[in-house]
Amino acid sequence: MRVMDKKLKILTYGCQMNVAESERMAGQLQKIGYSLTENFDAADLILFNTCCVRATAEDKIYGKIGEVKKYKRQNPALIVGVVGCLAQKDGENLIKRAPHVDFVLGTGQRGELINVVKNFESTRRQFVDTSNVSGLISDENILPVRAGEVSAFVPIMYGCDNFCTYCIVPHVRGRERSRQPAEIISEIRETVGAGFKEITLLGQNVNSYDGGGKTFPELLRDVDEIPGLERLRFMTSHPKDLSDELIEVMAGGKNICEHIHLPVQYGSDEILRRMNRVYTVEKYLALVEKIRAAIPNISLTTDLIVGFPGETDETFSETLKFLERVRFDMAFTFIYSKRTGTPAADFPNQVDEETKHRRLEILMELQNKISLEKNLALVGQTVEVLVEGASKTDGNIFSGRTRQNKLVLFEHGAEKIGDLVRVKVEQAQTWLLKGKIVS
Repeated sequence: MRVMDKKLKILTYGCQMNVAESERMAGQLQKIGYSLTENFDAADLILFNTCCVRATAEDKIYGKIGEVKKYKRQNPALIVGVVGCLAQKDGENLIKRAPHVDFVLGTGQRGELINVVKNFESTRRQFVDTSNVSGLISDENILPVRAGEVSAFVPIMYGCDNFCTYCIVPHVRGRERSRQPAEIISEIRETVGAGFKEITLLGQNVNSYDGGGKTFPELLRDVDEIPGLERLRFMTSHPKDLSDELIEVMAGGKNICEHIHLPVQYGSDEILRRMNRVYTVEKYLALVEKIRAAIPNISLTTDLIVGFPGETDETFSETLKFLERVRFDMAFTFIYSKRTGTPAADFPNQVDEETKHRRLEILMELQNKISLEKNLALVGQTVEVLVEGASKTDGNIFSGRTRQNKLVLFEHGAEKIGDLVRVKVEQAQTWLLKGKIVS
Protein backbone atom coordinates (compact mmCIF):
# COMPACT_ATOMS: atom_id res chain seq x y z
CA MET A 1 0.00 0.00 0.00
CA ARG A 2 1.30 3.41 -0.93
CA VAL A 3 1.34 5.96 1.89
CA MET A 4 -1.26 8.23 0.31
CA ASP A 5 -3.72 5.34 -0.21
CA LYS A 6 -4.79 5.22 3.46
CA LYS A 7 -8.31 6.42 4.27
CA LEU A 8 -9.63 7.98 7.48
CA LYS A 9 -13.26 8.08 8.62
CA ILE A 10 -13.91 10.41 11.60
CA LEU A 11 -17.16 10.38 13.55
CA THR A 12 -17.52 13.54 15.65
CA TYR A 13 -19.98 13.86 18.52
CA GLY A 14 -20.79 16.77 20.81
CA CYS A 15 -19.79 20.41 20.82
CA GLN A 16 -18.08 22.80 18.40
CA MET A 17 -14.80 22.19 20.25
CA ASN A 18 -14.97 18.55 19.21
CA VAL A 19 -15.56 19.59 15.59
CA ALA A 20 -12.45 21.80 15.74
CA GLU A 21 -10.40 19.03 17.35
CA SER A 22 -11.48 16.51 14.70
CA GLU A 23 -10.22 18.92 12.06
CA ARG A 24 -6.88 19.06 13.86
CA MET A 25 -6.66 15.28 14.14
CA ALA A 26 -7.39 14.98 10.41
CA GLY A 27 -4.52 17.42 9.88
CA GLN A 28 -2.19 15.30 12.00
CA LEU A 29 -3.06 12.07 10.24
CA GLN A 30 -2.73 13.68 6.83
CA LYS A 31 1.00 13.93 7.59
CA ILE A 32 1.25 10.14 7.70
CA GLY A 33 -0.79 9.49 4.58
CA TYR A 34 -4.43 9.46 5.70
CA SER A 35 -7.05 11.31 3.66
CA LEU A 36 -10.69 11.67 4.69
CA THR A 37 -13.45 9.42 3.43
CA GLU A 38 -17.18 9.24 4.16
CA ASN A 39 -17.24 5.55 3.29
CA PHE A 40 -16.87 3.07 6.17
CA ASP A 41 -16.00 0.25 3.76
CA ALA A 42 -13.08 2.23 2.33
CA ALA A 43 -11.62 3.24 5.72
CA ASP A 44 -8.26 2.00 6.98
CA LEU A 45 -8.80 3.93 10.24
CA ILE A 46 -12.13 4.74 11.91
CA LEU A 47 -11.77 7.38 14.61
CA PHE A 48 -14.49 8.26 17.12
CA ASN A 49 -14.16 11.74 18.65
CA THR A 50 -16.51 11.46 21.58
CA CYS A 51 -18.73 13.35 24.01
CA CYS A 52 -20.03 12.32 27.44
CA VAL A 53 -21.94 15.39 28.62
CA ARG A 54 -25.21 13.41 28.61
CA ALA A 55 -26.06 9.73 28.95
CA THR A 56 -27.90 9.79 25.61
CA ALA A 57 -24.68 10.86 23.87
CA GLU A 58 -22.77 7.98 25.48
CA ASP A 59 -25.39 5.42 24.49
CA LYS A 60 -25.39 6.65 20.90
CA ILE A 61 -21.59 6.48 20.68
CA TYR A 62 -21.34 3.00 22.19
CA GLY A 63 -24.03 1.83 19.79
CA LYS A 64 -22.06 3.14 16.81
CA ILE A 65 -18.80 1.68 18.12
CA GLY A 66 -20.57 -1.68 18.26
CA GLU A 67 -21.73 -1.29 14.66
CA VAL A 68 -18.19 -0.91 13.27
CA LYS A 69 -17.30 -4.39 14.50
CA LYS A 70 -18.68 -5.72 11.22
CA TYR A 71 -16.15 -3.63 9.25
CA LYS A 72 -13.39 -5.08 11.41
CA ARG A 73 -14.56 -8.57 10.51
CA GLN A 74 -14.58 -7.66 6.82
CA ASN A 75 -11.15 -6.01 7.05
CA PRO A 76 -8.98 -7.32 9.93
CA ALA A 77 -6.34 -4.65 9.15
CA LEU A 78 -8.84 -1.88 9.97
CA ILE A 79 -7.80 0.30 12.93
CA VAL A 80 -10.52 1.57 15.30
CA GLY A 81 -9.65 4.38 17.71
CA VAL A 82 -11.65 6.29 20.32
CA VAL A 83 -10.56 9.75 21.50
CA GLY A 84 -12.07 12.66 23.41
CA CYS A 85 -14.27 13.03 26.46
CA LEU A 86 -15.83 9.55 26.63
CA ALA A 87 -12.38 8.05 26.08
CA GLN A 88 -11.05 10.15 28.97
CA LYS A 89 -13.94 9.12 31.22
CA ASP A 90 -14.02 5.38 30.52
CA GLY A 91 -10.40 4.58 29.61
CA GLU A 92 -9.63 0.86 30.01
CA ASN A 93 -13.33 0.12 30.57
CA LEU A 94 -14.02 1.19 27.01
CA ILE A 95 -11.74 -1.55 25.70
CA LYS A 96 -13.43 -4.07 28.01
CA ARG A 97 -16.83 -3.04 26.71
CA ALA A 98 -15.71 -2.92 23.06
CA PRO A 99 -12.70 -5.27 22.62
CA HIS A 100 -12.49 -4.52 18.89
CA VAL A 101 -11.30 -0.97 19.69
CA ASP A 102 -7.54 -0.72 19.10
CA PHE A 103 -6.63 2.45 20.99
CA VAL A 104 -8.17 4.90 23.45
CA LEU A 105 -6.74 8.40 23.90
CA GLY A 106 -7.90 10.93 26.47
CA THR A 107 -8.45 14.62 25.86
CA GLY A 108 -4.87 15.58 26.70
CA GLN A 109 -3.33 12.98 24.37
CA ARG A 110 -4.62 14.33 21.08
CA GLY A 111 -1.16 15.59 20.13
CA GLU A 112 0.18 12.02 20.32
CA LEU A 113 -2.22 10.67 17.73
CA ILE A 114 0.35 10.27 14.95
CA ASN A 115 2.73 8.30 17.18
CA VAL A 116 -0.07 6.10 18.52
CA VAL A 117 -1.38 5.24 15.05
CA LYS A 118 2.09 4.56 13.65
CA ASN A 119 2.92 2.38 16.66
CA PHE A 120 -0.27 0.38 16.27
CA GLU A 121 0.34 -0.06 12.56
CA SER A 122 3.63 -1.77 13.37
CA THR A 123 2.81 -3.64 16.61
CA ARG A 124 -0.98 -4.24 16.43
CA ARG A 125 -1.07 -3.94 20.23
CA GLN A 126 -4.00 -2.23 21.95
CA PHE A 127 -3.14 1.04 23.67
CA VAL A 128 -4.88 3.20 26.29
CA ASP A 129 -3.66 6.56 27.64
CA THR A 130 -5.78 9.01 29.63
CA SER A 131 -3.01 10.32 31.88
CA ASN A 132 -2.60 13.91 30.67
CA VAL A 133 -6.05 15.45 31.18
CA SER A 134 -4.75 18.96 32.01
CA GLY A 135 -1.63 18.88 29.88
CA LEU A 136 -0.67 21.21 27.04
CA ILE A 137 -1.85 20.10 23.61
CA SER A 138 1.06 19.65 21.23
CA ASP A 139 -0.69 19.76 17.84
CA GLU A 140 -1.45 23.47 17.55
CA ASN A 141 1.04 23.95 14.72
CA ILE A 142 -0.73 21.30 12.64
CA LEU A 143 -2.80 22.77 9.81
CA PRO A 144 -6.39 21.56 10.36
CA VAL A 145 -8.37 19.93 7.58
CA ARG A 146 -11.34 22.32 7.72
CA ALA A 147 -14.82 20.90 7.15
CA GLY A 148 -16.35 24.00 5.54
CA GLU A 149 -15.42 26.71 3.06
CA VAL A 150 -16.62 29.87 4.78
CA SER A 151 -16.57 29.53 8.58
CA ALA A 152 -13.79 28.12 10.76
CA PHE A 153 -13.51 27.22 14.45
CA VAL A 154 -10.32 28.26 16.28
CA PRO A 155 -9.84 27.00 19.86
CA ILE A 156 -8.23 29.59 22.15
CA MET A 157 -8.29 27.64 25.43
CA TYR A 158 -9.07 24.24 26.85
CA GLY A 159 -10.58 22.94 30.07
CA CYS A 160 -12.82 24.51 32.69
CA ASP A 161 -12.38 25.65 36.31
CA ASN A 162 -16.04 26.25 37.15
CA PHE A 163 -17.11 22.81 38.44
CA CYS A 164 -20.85 23.24 38.04
CA THR A 165 -22.37 20.39 40.05
CA TYR A 166 -24.06 18.76 37.03
CA CYS A 167 -21.13 19.00 34.63
CA ILE A 168 -18.48 16.41 33.82
CA VAL A 169 -16.42 18.72 31.56
CA PRO A 170 -13.78 19.78 34.15
CA HIS A 171 -13.25 16.10 35.00
CA VAL A 172 -12.70 14.98 31.40
CA ARG A 173 -11.10 18.12 29.94
CA GLY A 174 -9.05 19.25 32.91
CA ARG A 175 -8.30 22.69 34.26
CA GLU A 176 -8.23 25.82 32.13
CA ARG A 177 -5.16 26.51 30.01
CA SER A 178 -4.92 29.12 27.27
CA ARG A 179 -3.09 29.16 23.95
CA GLN A 180 -0.59 31.93 23.33
CA PRO A 181 -2.00 34.99 21.50
CA ALA A 182 0.66 34.91 18.77
CA GLU A 183 -0.20 31.29 18.00
CA ILE A 184 -3.91 32.09 17.75
CA ILE A 185 -3.36 35.18 15.58
CA SER A 186 -1.04 33.25 13.28
CA GLU A 187 -3.61 30.48 12.78
CA ILE A 188 -6.39 32.97 12.06
CA ARG A 189 -4.26 34.91 9.57
CA GLU A 190 -3.49 31.66 7.75
CA THR A 191 -7.16 30.60 7.82
CA VAL A 192 -8.41 33.95 6.51
CA GLY A 193 -5.66 33.86 3.89
CA ALA A 194 -7.06 30.51 2.74
CA GLY A 195 -10.39 32.18 1.99
CA PHE A 196 -12.39 31.74 5.18
CA LYS A 197 -14.57 34.78 5.96
CA GLU A 198 -15.85 33.97 9.44
CA ILE A 199 -13.93 32.86 12.55
CA THR A 200 -15.44 31.52 15.77
CA LEU A 201 -13.15 31.54 18.82
CA LEU A 202 -13.80 28.53 21.03
CA GLY A 203 -13.37 27.67 24.68
CA GLN A 204 -15.36 26.06 27.48
CA ASN A 205 -15.35 29.57 28.97
CA VAL A 206 -13.78 32.06 26.58
CA ASN A 207 -14.27 34.92 29.04
CA SER A 208 -11.61 33.52 31.35
CA TYR A 209 -8.98 33.35 28.59
CA ASP A 210 -5.55 34.33 29.95
CA GLY A 211 -2.81 33.73 27.42
CA GLY A 212 0.47 35.60 27.45
CA GLY A 213 -0.97 38.19 29.82
CA LYS A 214 -3.83 39.09 27.47
CA THR A 215 -7.47 39.12 28.52
CA PHE A 216 -10.20 37.83 26.25
CA PRO A 217 -11.42 41.33 25.29
CA GLU A 218 -7.85 42.27 24.34
CA LEU A 219 -7.50 39.14 22.20
CA LEU A 220 -10.87 39.79 20.59
CA ARG A 221 -9.83 43.34 19.70
CA ASP A 222 -6.57 42.08 18.15
CA VAL A 223 -8.33 39.41 16.06
CA ASP A 224 -10.89 41.98 14.88
CA GLU A 225 -8.04 43.90 13.22
CA ILE A 226 -6.87 40.99 11.04
CA PRO A 227 -7.13 42.02 7.34
CA GLY A 228 -9.62 40.03 5.27
CA LEU A 229 -11.73 38.88 8.22
CA GLU A 230 -15.42 39.58 7.61
CA ARG A 231 -17.06 38.18 10.73
CA LEU A 232 -15.87 37.25 14.22
CA ARG A 233 -17.81 35.16 16.74
CA PHE A 234 -17.00 33.42 20.03
CA MET A 235 -18.44 30.84 22.40
CA THR A 236 -19.08 29.93 25.10
CA SER A 237 -19.39 32.70 27.69
CA HIS A 238 -19.95 32.16 31.41
CA PRO A 239 -22.14 34.97 32.80
CA LYS A 240 -19.92 35.45 35.86
CA ASP A 241 -16.94 36.42 33.68
CA LEU A 242 -18.57 38.54 30.97
CA SER A 243 -16.96 41.92 31.66
CA ASP A 244 -17.81 45.53 30.88
CA GLU A 245 -14.61 45.59 28.81
CA LEU A 246 -15.88 42.76 26.61
CA ILE A 247 -19.22 44.53 26.04
CA GLU A 248 -17.31 47.70 25.12
CA VAL A 249 -15.08 45.85 22.66
CA MET A 250 -18.09 44.18 21.03
CA ALA A 251 -19.98 47.46 20.74
CA GLY A 252 -17.01 49.15 19.07
CA GLY A 253 -15.89 46.24 16.91
CA LYS A 254 -15.73 46.20 13.12
CA ASN A 255 -16.35 42.55 12.42
CA ILE A 256 -17.52 41.24 15.80
CA CYS A 257 -20.99 39.82 15.30
CA GLU A 258 -23.94 40.99 17.35
CA HIS A 259 -24.61 37.63 18.99
CA ILE A 260 -23.76 36.22 22.41
CA HIS A 261 -24.43 32.67 23.54
CA LEU A 262 -24.81 33.12 27.30
CA PRO A 263 -25.87 29.90 29.05
CA VAL A 264 -28.06 30.62 32.07
CA GLN A 265 -29.06 26.97 32.72
CA TYR A 266 -32.01 27.87 34.97
CA GLY A 267 -34.25 30.71 36.08
CA SER A 268 -34.43 30.15 39.84
CA ASP A 269 -31.87 31.29 42.42
CA GLU A 270 -32.33 28.12 44.47
CA ILE A 271 -31.49 25.83 41.55
CA LEU A 272 -28.68 28.10 40.34
CA ARG A 273 -27.13 27.85 43.81
CA ARG A 274 -27.41 24.05 43.75
CA MET A 275 -25.83 24.08 40.29
CA ASN A 276 -22.90 26.19 41.58
CA ARG A 277 -23.46 28.79 38.86
CA VAL A 278 -22.36 31.61 41.26
CA TYR A 279 -24.77 34.27 39.97
CA THR A 280 -28.39 35.09 40.68
CA VAL A 281 -31.31 35.63 38.36
CA GLU A 282 -31.19 39.37 39.02
CA LYS A 283 -27.46 39.55 38.25
CA TYR A 284 -28.05 37.73 34.98
CA LEU A 285 -30.92 40.05 34.10
CA ALA A 286 -28.78 43.09 34.91
CA LEU A 287 -26.05 41.75 32.62
CA VAL A 288 -28.56 41.25 29.80
CA GLU A 289 -29.82 44.79 30.27
CA LYS A 290 -26.27 46.13 30.11
CA ILE A 291 -25.51 44.15 26.93
CA ARG A 292 -28.70 45.28 25.19
CA ALA A 293 -28.13 48.90 26.16
CA ALA A 294 -24.65 48.85 24.58
CA ILE A 295 -25.58 46.68 21.55
CA PRO A 296 -29.29 47.24 20.81
CA ASN A 297 -29.46 44.77 17.90
CA ILE A 298 -27.77 41.95 19.85
CA SER A 299 -29.10 38.40 19.53
CA LEU A 300 -29.04 36.39 22.76
CA THR A 301 -29.12 32.61 22.92
CA THR A 302 -28.79 30.34 25.92
CA ASP A 303 -28.76 26.81 27.38
CA LEU A 304 -31.42 25.57 29.79
CA ILE A 305 -31.55 22.38 31.87
CA VAL A 306 -34.88 20.87 32.96
CA GLY A 307 -35.29 18.36 35.76
CA PHE A 308 -32.25 19.22 37.89
CA PRO A 309 -32.42 17.58 41.37
CA GLY A 310 -34.63 19.63 43.65
CA GLU A 311 -36.61 21.20 40.83
CA THR A 312 -40.21 21.82 41.90
CA ASP A 313 -43.32 23.17 40.23
CA GLU A 314 -42.47 26.51 41.85
CA THR A 315 -38.87 26.71 40.59
CA PHE A 316 -39.97 25.57 37.14
CA SER A 317 -42.63 28.29 37.11
CA GLU A 318 -39.92 30.83 38.03
CA THR A 319 -37.93 29.68 34.99
CA LEU A 320 -40.91 30.18 32.67
CA LYS A 321 -41.36 33.71 34.03
CA PHE A 322 -37.63 34.29 33.57
CA LEU A 323 -37.89 33.28 29.90
CA GLU A 324 -40.73 35.73 29.40
CA ARG A 325 -38.59 38.51 30.88
CA VAL A 326 -35.40 37.86 28.93
CA ARG A 327 -36.95 36.75 25.62
CA PHE A 328 -34.00 34.86 24.17
CA ASP A 329 -33.75 34.57 20.41
CA MET A 330 -33.17 30.86 20.85
CA ALA A 331 -32.55 28.39 23.66
CA PHE A 332 -30.96 24.96 23.58
CA THR A 333 -32.96 22.91 26.09
CA PHE A 334 -31.80 19.72 27.77
CA ILE A 335 -33.12 17.20 30.27
CA TYR A 336 -30.80 16.82 33.26
CA SER A 337 -28.64 13.73 32.90
CA LYS A 338 -26.86 12.12 35.85
CA ARG A 339 -23.10 12.04 35.33
CA THR A 340 -21.15 9.71 37.63
CA GLY A 341 -18.48 11.65 39.51
CA THR A 342 -20.41 14.93 39.61
CA PRO A 343 -21.95 16.12 42.91
CA ALA A 344 -25.47 16.46 41.49
CA ALA A 345 -25.59 12.73 40.71
CA ASP A 346 -25.83 12.12 44.46
CA PHE A 347 -28.18 14.99 45.29
CA PRO A 348 -31.51 14.10 46.92
CA ASN A 349 -34.87 14.86 45.31
CA GLN A 350 -34.03 13.56 41.85
CA VAL A 351 -36.83 14.33 39.38
CA ASP A 352 -38.61 11.42 37.67
CA GLU A 353 -38.30 11.02 33.90
CA GLU A 354 -41.99 11.59 33.14
CA THR A 355 -41.94 14.95 34.94
CA LYS A 356 -38.71 15.94 33.19
CA HIS A 357 -40.17 15.28 29.75
CA ARG A 358 -43.46 17.01 30.55
CA ARG A 359 -41.65 20.13 31.77
CA LEU A 360 -39.29 20.11 28.79
CA GLU A 361 -42.27 20.19 26.41
CA ILE A 362 -43.76 23.16 28.27
CA LEU A 363 -40.42 24.99 28.25
CA MET A 364 -39.83 24.35 24.55
CA GLU A 365 -43.35 25.46 23.65
CA LEU A 366 -42.83 28.80 25.40
CA GLN A 367 -39.36 29.38 23.92
CA ASN A 368 -40.53 28.43 20.42
CA LYS A 369 -43.32 31.01 20.75
CA ILE A 370 -40.79 33.68 21.77
CA SER A 371 -38.35 32.69 19.01
CA LEU A 372 -41.11 32.95 16.39
CA GLU A 373 -42.20 36.36 17.69
CA LYS A 374 -38.58 37.57 17.54
CA ASN A 375 -38.25 36.37 13.94
CA LEU A 376 -41.62 37.79 12.87
CA ALA A 377 -40.39 41.22 13.96
CA LEU A 378 -37.72 40.97 11.22
CA VAL A 379 -40.20 40.56 8.36
CA GLY A 380 -39.80 43.50 6.00
CA GLN A 381 -36.27 44.26 7.17
CA THR A 382 -33.14 43.85 5.02
CA VAL A 383 -30.38 41.82 6.63
CA GLU A 384 -26.77 41.04 5.74
CA VAL A 385 -26.23 37.33 5.05
CA LEU A 386 -22.98 35.41 4.63
CA VAL A 387 -23.67 32.82 1.92
CA GLU A 388 -22.84 29.31 3.15
CA GLY A 389 -24.10 27.18 0.27
CA ALA A 390 -27.04 25.40 -1.30
CA SER A 391 -29.86 23.89 0.71
CA LYS A 392 -29.56 20.12 1.15
CA THR A 393 -33.07 19.64 -0.19
CA ASP A 394 -33.18 22.19 -3.03
CA GLY A 395 -30.12 23.32 -5.01
CA ASN A 396 -31.96 26.46 -6.11
CA ILE A 397 -32.25 27.63 -2.51
CA PHE A 398 -29.15 28.99 -0.79
CA SER A 399 -28.70 29.51 2.93
CA GLY A 400 -26.58 31.70 5.14
CA ARG A 401 -26.59 33.49 8.47
CA THR A 402 -27.03 37.05 9.59
CA ARG A 403 -24.58 38.73 11.94
CA GLN A 404 -27.08 37.84 14.69
CA ASN A 405 -26.68 34.16 13.73
CA LYS A 406 -30.16 33.84 12.22
CA LEU A 407 -30.47 31.23 9.47
CA VAL A 408 -31.82 32.70 6.21
CA LEU A 409 -32.99 30.87 3.07
CA PHE A 410 -33.20 32.68 -0.29
CA GLU A 411 -33.40 31.87 -4.00
CA HIS A 412 -30.04 31.40 -5.64
CA GLY A 413 -28.93 33.92 -8.24
CA ALA A 414 -25.37 34.90 -9.08
CA GLU A 415 -24.20 34.66 -5.46
CA LYS A 416 -21.18 32.55 -4.56
CA ILE A 417 -20.33 30.77 -1.33
CA GLY A 418 -18.60 33.30 0.92
CA ASP A 419 -20.34 36.36 -0.52
CA LEU A 420 -22.00 38.89 1.76
CA VAL A 421 -25.45 39.67 0.37
CA ARG A 422 -28.45 41.75 1.40
CA VAL A 423 -31.69 39.81 1.83
CA LYS A 424 -35.14 41.29 2.46
CA VAL A 425 -36.97 39.06 4.94
CA GLU A 426 -40.40 38.01 3.61
CA GLN A 427 -41.29 35.08 5.88
CA ALA A 428 -40.38 34.02 9.41
CA GLN A 429 -40.47 30.62 11.06
CA THR A 430 -39.39 29.53 14.52
CA TRP A 431 -35.87 28.53 13.47
CA LEU A 432 -35.27 30.40 10.20
CA LEU A 433 -36.08 33.32 7.94
CA LYS A 434 -36.93 33.35 4.21
CA GLY A 435 -36.36 36.21 1.83
CA LYS A 436 -35.11 37.58 -1.48
CA ILE A 437 -31.84 39.15 -2.54
CA VAL A 438 -31.98 42.93 -2.91
CA SER A 439 -29.42 45.11 -4.67
